[in-house]
Amino acid sequence: MGWYLQFNSLEFLFLFLPVAVFLFYFLGKKHRDLSLGWLTVISLIFYGWWNPSYLQLITVSILVNYFIGIGLQKLRSQARASLSVTFLSTGILFNLLLLGYFKYANFFVNNLNALTGSSFHLGTIVLPLAISFFTFQQITFLVDSYKEDISETDFLQYCAFVTFFPHLIAGPICRHKEVLPQFAENKIFTCDHERLSVGLTIFIIGLFKKVVLADGIAFYATPVFDAAERAAHIGFFDAWGGALAYTFQLYFDFSGYSDMAIGVARMFGILLPLNFNSPYKSTSIIEFWRNWHITLSRLLRDYLYFPLGGNRKGKLRGHANLMLTMTLGGVWHGAGWTFVAWGALHGVYLVINHMWRDFRKTFLKERGDTGWWGKGAAQALTFIAVVAAWVLFRARSFDAALNILQGMAGMHGFVLTKDFLAMKRGLIILFALVMWAPNTQQIMLSYAPTLESYYSDIKHYRWSFFKWEPSFIWFNIGLIVTIYSIYKVMVSGYEEFIYQFF
Repeated sequence: MGWYLQFNSLEFLFLFLPVAVFLFYFLGKKHRDLSLGWLTVISLIFYGWWNPSYLQLITVSILVNYFIGIGLQKLRSQARASLSVTFLSTGILFNLLLLGYFKYANFFVNNLNALTGSSFHLGTIVLPLAISFFTFQQITFLVDSYKEDISETDFLQYCAFVTFFPHLIAGPICRHKEVLPQFAENKIFTCDHERLSVGLTIFIIGLFKKVVLADGIAFYATPVFDAAERAAHIGFFDAWGGALAYTFQLYFDFSGYSDMAIGVARMFGILLPLNFNSPYKSTSIIEFWRNWHITLSRLLRDYLYFPLGGNRKGKLRGHANLMLTMTLGGVWHGAGWTFVAWGALHGVYLVINHMWRDFRKTFLKERGDTGWWGKGAAQALTFIAVVAAWVLFRARSFDAALNILQGMAGMHGFVLTKDFLAMKRGLIILFALVMWAPNTQQIMLSYAPTLESYYSDIKHYRWSFFKWEPSFIWFNIGLIVTIYSIYKVMVSGYEEFIYQFF
């Protein structure tokens, strides 16, 4: 087993990415299929760098899903509905069994043993990188093929799309009808300097988020959760400090990855969907889930919540569907009861949020703006609820999570420790950034940073001097940020991305 090829590694920055981009455009001048073939090969090298044996897994997954999808498209044209349903069911079952074995088999067996006293044993199953991402992405391909949302698909384009290394490991999760047609456009094979500079700028912003902000605050989050796991009582300030540190670590880690993925894809002429839109500024849990991991939220809504019936059969049924969707969203993140509880808790949050909105409209007759004080209170309540839920997401056991939550409630005392004082400044800076600084897509809005269908969710920032443009000032800002980020990598090494293991 090898090591990971990360976006934030020197090997990627100075070898893999430059070679990948150069040969993509060099071969694109000769023939587009050569360029797409190179993109597929280099993406498989990127994926197999960690463990080459799992190249077989993703290859089989691609082949099975492609041919079932093509079968669905042909059956659809022949109006053979019953056989189409069989094809679709077979394809979904294949994907779920693949995901279930590698990600959930031992979890299921361990719980079965605990309940029945049996001693079943499957041995060690190493979770393949990104299996949740590429499996769910291909399920959407099958469903869209069945629903007539996808026309006949070229095999080489499909391979390039599924394996496309910018989004392969941790998203954004792409809809085929949004991204796959871009691989058929001739313009992506011609090198464009604006495209490269915009993509590189977005990538640099993401790199800074990861290696400076996320990795910097992780130093304070990990000891608190480790101490909670050892059953050490966590006081009020340390508990809140650890929870907030992880809250900011997770955001800057994952949004940083998404920025880097969007930036690298842009270098190849491909626009990916928006994945984060300042979620911690949200004034409700409903708004939070519109702005956090947007591509997963839309996938759960379109391929799970709506097929379950949504709220079409009454509010009670709608709330039940919402609870089930969010609980399964928690399961998607990991094989552990803390993930299940985290998803269910957000389901409860959303149900309460919807009920409160209905109550306000019906009894309080409130439909408009509640003023700055109402927005501030809603924003604070939403943020606190999200932070509390992240404790479940991060903790390795319920005991550790309860330990920290009790500390946050003041049940373990109010001692002001040196550890908290050391992290206080960093927490204040990161809080200010997530609440008041412009986000990546606001800075880059003049240059279409993501798919246009996502622009309606981007709020225009009132200070125009924060908007990026190809200028001497922005060049120097980018150069300083790049040098400092690379310096951090060289001095501290690089940390793995949190979401690549989901």
